Amino acid sequence: MRHHFEALQKTRANHVPLSPISFLRRAENLHGARTAVIYGDVQRTWAETATRIRAVAGGLAELGVQKGDTVSVLSPNVPELFELHFALPLTGGVLNTLNTRLEPETIAYILDHADTKLVIVDQELVPLLSKAFDLLGRPLPVVEIVDPAVKGESLGGQTYDALTEATPLPIELPDDEWDAIALNYTSGTSGRPKGVVYHHRGAYLMALGTGTAWQMPPYPVYLSVVPMFHCNGWGHPWLMAMLGATVVFTRNPAADRILGAIRAHGVTHFGAAPIVLQMLAEAESDAAPFDPAIRVLTAGAPPPPSVLEKTRSMGLDVMQVYGLTETYGHISQCLWQDDWDQLSPAEQAELQAQQGIAFPMVEEVTVIDRNSDTPVTRDGVTQGEIAIRGNTVMAGYYKDAEATSKAFEDGWFWSGDGAVLHENGYIQIRDRLKDVIISGGENISSVEVEAVLYRHEAVQAAAVVAMPHDKWGEVPCAFVELREGAETTSDEIIAFCREHLAGFKAPKVVVFETLPKTSTGKIQKFQLRDRAKAMDL
Repeated sequence: MRHHFEALQKTRANHVPLSPISFLRRAENLHGARTAVIYGDVQRTWAETATRIRAVAGGLAELGVQKGDTVSVLSPNVPELFELHFALPLTGGVLNTLNTRLEPETIAYILDHADTKLVIVDQELVPLLSKAFDLLGRPLPVVEIVDPAVKGESLGGQTYDALTEATPLPIELPDDEWDAIALNYTSGTSGRPKGVVYHHRGAYLMALGTGTAWQMPPYPVYLSVVPMFHCNGWGHPWLMAMLGATVVFTRNPAADRILGAIRAHGVTHFGAAPIVLQMLAEAESDAAPFDPAIRVLTAGAPPPPSVLEKTRSMGLDVMQVYGLTETYGHISQCLWQDDWDQLSPAEQAELQAQQGIAFPMVEEVTVIDRNSDTPVTRDGVTQGEIAIRGNTVMAGYYKDAEATSKAFEDGWFWSGDGAVLHENGYIQIRDRLKDVIISGGENISSVEVEAVLYRHEAVQAAAVVAMPHDKWGEVPCAFVELREGAETTSDEIIAFCREHLAGFKAPKVVVFETLPKTSTGKIQKFQLRDRAKAMDL
């Protein structure tokens, strides 16, 4: 029997590249009169924001930014960084948001590895960029974000405001939805950070899936807390254009600023690391709970149940989500189940800390036994590795085909996180397979910290493990074996690490001893982990 389906063709009428750029066109046309951004005294509508974005894109094009060029941005969460999530894709360029908490050495490495053509920097962070340029051995062209309310320095570059005077570019979709839209670097869990490439298709689907999973209505008031250097703010900048949201910026995510912005602007949604939730819980004491409740996504280390109990009483409806840089951010959610209503607050909080089930735009998130290549039993006990498949998995690692191939073995992306599956299909992380310490929502590579310790002249051997911490969840604890005859102190070791690492990566405790080793000389970290867990800081 002959079928005629194969005669049907893709045309411009029935097949359009998926890209979050299309959300900007919709926002400009449909939500033009609505407020798009609020930052201090600055308020702009979606029509004004879209005009600025198209002009900035034109200005970047005049500076020579073309398809495939990487532009790195070093900035806190301010409207300019939000605009660049659309302006750079309009040029065909690739957005590389730099973690503002990194040390100059790593920033220099990223600028070099990413083949950065231009750096856009907030003037408050010029000193950090200058140090990175010194280590890089060369300056790069710079555009500076000037905030009149903040004292900053200048490298003499063109200002961001000057870009807004350029001839606007039209809103046009990419030729291919597989084109790169962003380049995000991991926290370097096995040495140097890897460059993770996002494409337009994934960014588009990330926004759609998040809006559905979070059950978001049109016109939310969204507080920009999640750093946009973390997985492009979990894809939320693109989502907010789709929904016609009002995006509120505080620049600094201090508890008083967050709470003040929530009450001043009627915030309905925000995302935050567990450490931020803890800060809010400690800062808010006698105030009446938010009503209606504010919807909150949290990711990183699972929030302590005590924090979830407190935030619930504050009127924060918190949902735990899970993801990685390689998956555009969150790809599973701990969706509330009706039968949880009958449980105690403590029991509810325990369940809320699970990593949950796949977001709707993700094909599959499961836990696989690597020995048998089959999903583990849904018994909440049998451990395996979280494996992910779907359109919001990275295109690959930039300039690292070997690592890409390894990450995609057998048709899955392997997370490196050990977990169990519960009877209802919910995933729960039991232990990380990589030696990663999650402190205040930031990933810290024990390998990276150990590498610095080994550079100290008094250190013979070193091992870094996670140590529980009331505020940060966990922090690095260093076990150090000194060279024969060498002397040093904990304070000296910590100060040495802070000279070569971002402050949050430096050990908070240093223990001097002969390290436990196997017969082949390998340090037995499991013994050290058990001892660090028993410590109290």
